[in-house]
Amino acid sequence: MRRPLRHGTPETVDGAIRGRARVDKRTKDLTQRLQPGDIAIIDHEDIDRIAAEGLVGKQVKAVVNAARSSTGRYPNLGPLLLCAAGITVIDDAGSQVMSVPEGTKVVIDGDRLLKMNGEGLVEMARGRLLTVHEAEKTLDKAKQSISVELERFAENTIGYIKDERDVLLEASRLPDVKTDFHGRHVLIVVRGYDYKDDLAALRAYIREVRPLLIGVDGGADALMDAGLKPTMIIGDMDSVTTETLLSGAEVVVHAYADGHAPGLERIEALGIPATTFVASGTSEDIAMLLAFERGAELIVAVGTHANLVEFLDKGRKGMASTFLVRLRVGPILVDAKGVSRLYRGRVRRSDLILFLLAALITMAIVISVSRPVRLDLEIYWQEFRNFLFNLQESVFG
Repeated sequence: MRRPLRHGTPETVDGAIRGRARVDKRTKDLTQRLQPGDIAIIDHEDIDRIAAEGLVGKQVKAVVNAARSSTGRYPNLGPLLLCAAGITVIDDAGSQVMSVPEGTKVVIDGDRLLKMNGEGLVEMARGRLLTVHEAEKTLDKAKQSISVELERFAENTIGYIKDERDVLLEASRLPDVKTDFHGRHVLIVVRGYDYKDDLAALRAYIREVRPLLIGVDGGADALMDAGLKPTMIIGDMDSVTTETLLSGAEVVVHAYADGHAPGLERIEALGIPATTFVASGTSEDIAMLLAFERGAELIVAVGTHANLVEFLDKGRKGMASTFLVRLRVGPILVDAKGVSRLYRGRVRRSDLILFLLAALITMAIVISVSRPVRLDLEIYWQEFRNFLFNLQESVFG
């Protein structure tokens, strides 16, 4: 319901939040357009950690969610991360909020979203103001009821085994690609949890081993942002920039089980040669399967999904395939998740002291066994003494 409000009425407070509305049903698409100080309007049920971190990173003032930010279906961290970051969250505001025009100047007053017009402030939507305490309470409750989701996940996994056993257990539908995986290390990057920190921690490994670099959708942009050129890009191409697609990497477009590849039209429009891979799993799954079946020696995964909560965070039926694919490629799979927290390349003070001592000892040994070096040092020392003597004579007479 929309109600016009006069300026300066008791219904408005001086501490109201003002900003420009940015509206999109897909949070990951919206984050690409957000600017600091914007108000994000989304329709995202069960906000996951990745989406929340994206919104926090863009420094939005507030988030208005048409859906419930946490249904209690499973313990999703998104709402708590937003509230803890000091971002105002209006929850369950209703589908009508998605009709707010992009770029409109809006005002958040308590649990209401208002916009300016000629008559004053007009209420566009009203929801529930989410607090840190409420987010924590919902999270704790969801942890206690996760058993239901475990059952659903198990049923989904069994269904995937029936539908995709030929892909999971055999290489019957793998596409022909130009990239030679045989005997190579393969680094697969998904723009997921902690991918930036783990990529930074792997720089020495990448420099020394020179693995094949596979970007899964936006993971290809992550590689480019890190100054690395992807060898191959795999995915449905909905979150890869055109610049990255034109970088010269081999492109493999993920097609659904019915053969439809929604990203193929974009690739063809850009004139980029591409191969399609038909599978009902996720793009990160087919990247691992392709590397495994084509003879990779080692697969290093960055930003991929590693536990049940992350699978449920993804909110996709095909996440059961991720669980099974990991069982398939497990013997050569190394998950880089948390590498940056496990190890940080610091030079310890004790190591530096030992290094200096070793250098001094080495110099002493060289001087003791080399007569020309000793003579040179004696000459330099004598010249230095003469310089000090002359300096003293000129100062004190």
